[in-house]
Amino acid sequence: MARNYRSEYDNYHSKPEQKKNRASRNAARAAMVKAGKVRKGDGMDVAHRNGNPRDNSPRNLGVQAKSKNRSFPRKRS
Repeated sequence: MARNYRSEYDNYHSKPEQKKNRASRNAARAAMVKAGKVRKGDGMDVAHRNGNPRDNSPRNLGVQAKSKNRSFPRKRS
């Protein structure tokens, strides 16, 4: 079965809370680029250590390989 991207956007990505989370993630990436810790196309992700995408304090941000940052089980509490 093919993925329905339109439905996914309508039901999840378009919600105000998710838009704010995405904007905050983008801001975190921009801050790390400005600090010189990541570059475009380097294969690295900016990780939020406590799992909260809106907490962009420098203490909470780190750099990880994409494979490591996107592979942990989503069962944290």
